[in-house]
Amino acid sequence: MKIDARPTSGAPDDDPYLWLEDIDGTDATAWADAESARTLAAFGGPSFEADRNALLTIYDAPDKMPYITRRGGLIYNFWKDENNPHGIWRRTTFPSFQSDTPEWDTLIDVDALAAEEDEDWIWSGATVLHGTLDRVMVRLSRGGGDAVMLREFDLETRSFVQNDAFHLEEAKGGSIWLDRDTVLLQSSFGGPAFETTSGYGRTVRLWKRGQSVLDAEILFEVPNDHMSAYAAFDTTADKERILFVDIIGFFDYAVHIGDRNGPEQRIDVPTNTLLYTHRDWIVVKPREDWTVDGAVHPADTLLGASLSALLHGEKQFTTIFKPEPRRTLDGFMFVNDHLILSVLDNLKPEIYRLSPSAGAWKTEKLDALPDVGIVSVGPLDKKPEESNGDLIATAQDPLTPPTMLFLDAKTDLSAPTVLKRAPAHFDPSGLVVSQHEAISIDGEHIPYTQVGPTETNGNAPVHMSGYGGFGISRLATYNASIGKMWLERGGVSVTAHIRGGGEFGTPWHDAGRGAGKALTHDDFAAIAAHLVERGITQPERIAAEGGSNGGILISNMLTRYPERFGALFCTIPLIDMRRYTKLLAGASWIAEYGDPDKSEDWEHLKTYSAYHAAEPHKKYPPILLATARRDDRVHPGHARKMTAKLHKMGYDAWFYEPAAGGHGYGKDNAEQAAFVSLGYNFLRQKIGWT
Repeated sequence: MKIDARPTSGAPDDDPYLWLEDIDGTDATAWADAESARTLAAFGGPSFEADRNALLTIYDAPDKMPYITRRGGLIYNFWKDENNPHGIWRRTTFPSFQSDTPEWDTLIDVDALAAEEDEDWIWSGATVLHGTLDRVMVRLSRGGGDAVMLREFDLETRSFVQNDAFHLEEAKGGSIWLDRDTVLLQSSFGGPAFETTSGYGRTVRLWKRGQSVLDAEILFEVPNDHMSAYAAFDTTADKERILFVDIIGFFDYAVHIGDRNGPEQRIDVPTNTLLYTHRDWIVVKPREDWTVDGAVHPADTLLGASLSALLHGEKQFTTIFKPEPRRTLDGFMFVNDHLILSVLDNLKPEIYRLSPSAGAWKTEKLDALPDVGIVSVGPLDKKPEESNGDLIATAQDPLTPPTMLFLDAKTDLSAPTVLKRAPAHFDPSGLVVSQHEAISIDGEHIPYTQVGPTETNGNAPVHMSGYGGFGISRLATYNASIGKMWLERGGVSVTAHIRGGGEFGTPWHDAGRGAGKALTHDDFAAIAAHLVERGITQPERIAAEGGSNGGILISNMLTRYPERFGALFCTIPLIDMRRYTKLLAGASWIAEYGDPDKSEDWEHLKTYSAYHAAEPHKKYPPILLATARRDDRVHPGHARKMTAKLHKMGYDAWFYEPAAGGHGYGKDNAEQAAFVSLGYNFLRQKIGWT
């Protein structure tokens, strides 16, 4: 009997499951609810419940790390726990925070607000008015999506402003305070005329108190086929300086400098260049080799110059950082009058503090910070104009919980102070961290981090994870969920540093995007094969997980390398590469994948569009596809349609879709614990490890 395998690569538009793209449609939600109930019935038994409760205890732990920022000398934190599932926004003094029992002052109780207004409010952040620090623009979403409501809050009265308040219904985007009565709005609110094809705002508007947002003056506008319009208020300048950014695509920006009257001049650097301004300094990092006055600056080189000189046509750059093979600049930022560089040297962290000058920039390595594991450094103060140079760092590795360190700018930074230590949530006894390399299909060496027992019996249950996209470095962090659900039980965890990520800079990313995207999947499969070659495990004992862009990865392990895996967990996934640009924010990712409406791009897209490549009569491993109905970034239709097609062909495919959650594993700790526990119970059962 012939099995319906539509859609196929040869007939990609003959799609019988388009009805599942109707996010809140009666038939589509009925199907999703029934499939979710089926999955919970199969994998939601006592083991799942015990794991969910264990993870929820971890996520709600009263002694977990409170991540912080400082405004006006006060420490701010957003906190969730058992008593506050929606969370509270709170603050305290720095001395109090340094104590074992800080005295927190609750500013906004989101649980109380949600109950009072009968809305499923999820916190998306807050921006405090500079200067007076008494007004806040709060961002709230319903159910955890990217679209947010803007509401003005008075910190003195602890209430939302009622009269002549800045208030905007849900839309993608946000706002920037210029002064107490003026904000810059970069939002899609207002209908199609104000949004790009990606669903983001295409204007920057000057919104004044008491004014209808639709009457606000448009200062800056980008074409609707660009990704979005953006603005930043640089408060370090001698006079008002606003950067207006035309985000042409995910990796291309045209930056204009101006003020509240609008842009005045474009900064003359290539569009594929990251830049940062501070006082009269500008630092730039091009994605491609850039020739200036006969000098070739390689991709990922960091260059510094006088901003005023550059605006007058002078291109006299100082080389601040030059990449080397497997040594790349992972991040950079100004903190007070210093530039902080985060470097990855073959995945090992190095942090530097530089002092700008007209000649060579003085460089100081922060040797007091760990040089193994993962170290992230940033300013303690939220706003540059308030910073005295104090830094805050977080250090961790897969077996060591995060430690928060304070680097006092008044000292030489050689003696960081421990502010907080996160608790250990699993027993690391007998576990080791090791680095290995697999050889991919084209001969490239692909590193991966392995965590597990010192000895294995050749049949270890392995959990693999990877991402491989958008130049995002995927490093091996302390993961309490993996530790508790996998490592503590004797399993092995593997983090793949595959191409498409940023671990080794732009060349590593570019090798795994566009026509090279399939290489990221080859890399991941090569690591799975290498684990078997090394005698760690067998293919049927390897479970793999990936989400979002990593959903493409996992769906391709199903269709391209099914023999190398025992079970797959594909989360909040992108899968249908034929229609992805037509679904929610999909058009914004053309720079990463290509445009399926162009025949030349479809030729490579179809090679890893698992939705079209899936065929009957193959030995596919079991797969659980999980998404979220309120994900307004990656459309839940991807996971729905893939599951429906796999069912039609008779495969062991499962589906889970909670009603909220946004682009993540849940809107609160309870939902996240359920999502993860369900997935790991599925993986363990399907690889025969219970």
